[in-house]
Amino acid sequence: MTARRVGVLVFEGFEELDAVGPYDVFGSAADRGANWTVELLATGPTDRVTGANGLRVEPDATLSVDGNPAATADGNRMSAVKGDRKRAAAQGDATGTEGGFDSLLVPGGGWNDRAGAGARAVAEDERVLTALRDLHEGGTTLFAVCTGGMILSAAGLLDGRAAVTHRGALAELRETDAEVVEARVVDDGDVVTSGGVTAGIDLALWVVEREWGTEVADAVATEMEYERSPDVYRAGDATDG
Repeated sequence: MTARRVGVLVFEGFEELDAVGPYDVFGSAADRGANWTVELLATGPTDRVTGANGLRVEPDATLSVDGNPAATADGNRMSAVKGDRKRAAAQGDATGTEGGFDSLLVPGGGWNDRAGAGARAVAEDERVLTALRDLHEGGTTLFAVCTGGMILSAAGLLDGRAAVTHRGALAELRETDAEVVEARVVDDGDVVTSGGVTAGIDLALWVVEREWGTEVADAVATEMEYERSPDVYRAGDATDG
């Protein structure tokens, strides 16, 4: 069975825990049988991205923009456009293969401080917003942690959707066409959002449970010594659990 591909977007000024927390959860789930690969995806060609607090990471690939294929860090090419799930058999790993992402997680960073780098800058980058719209249109499920939800909102991807963001940005989100739900995690099917920072871990654990079962999610939480929040709102169920 072909492994699913999960991308975690990183950009200058991203909030580290927004991205690294879910990355760790997804990777730990893979160690416990979740059939997916996890990759860091930059918003533009670069060998290194620096987070809001100075953490430097090396992305595996670049988000496809303007319809051009994404490039991996080692110069290979792949397509991240329109959720195309085909993978080239010539390469045995996720990097450098042809094919898109089944899921993409978007972190926040610096939004409430109006930082020059971070989520606000990304939310004003129409190339990135177009790429996110194309991915979602093609079947890629989108996750947003903290003010990463404001990036999805800027792309119009939260219009008419149940969603949440960091409490410091909720007033701004309410000014959009999103249906704001004050829960730690809000699951609206192919768009899942969370509150601020540490809520991204709960989002990731919920996604693991949704896709791979409670046993796997609980095993990951136990290994991390993390107490899961039950505050998950599922659109359409009219329930939160």
